[in-house]
Amino acid sequence: MQQENDLEHSIDIKRPLVIRALRRSNVRKKIAEYLFEISPSSSYTSEIAYYVKTTPTNVIGAMRGMESRYKEDESLLGLGLVEEIKGGKNIRLYSITTFGKEVMKSLKIEDNIKLN
Repeated sequence: MQQENDLEHSIDIKRPLVIRALRRSNVRKKIAEYLFEISPSSSYTSEIAYYVKTTPTNVIGAMRGMESRYKEDESLLGLGLVEEIKGGKNIRLYSITTFGKEVMKSLKIEDNIKLN
């Protein structure tokens, strides 16, 4: 019960920054949606790029940040929406976090409300 309350509180605090970051970058939003859809599975950069129809470089920027184009504090990892799993030599897999799932669920609910 306490863990649920902490998660809700965390979402409320980070929510404005998360929403802003997802609205500022369609790539970030598409990546988060894709990882939400394949959850609990994880995926690697080129596979994510293929499904969200962008380049692996854009995926890396959205995930980790890249100079001025993708700010590190607004990256999916920086926001806590996605986690990186190192699997062997130079293999990085990405998976949506519990926090990321809650954010994506709340965004889908809001989108459904706006449509009705």
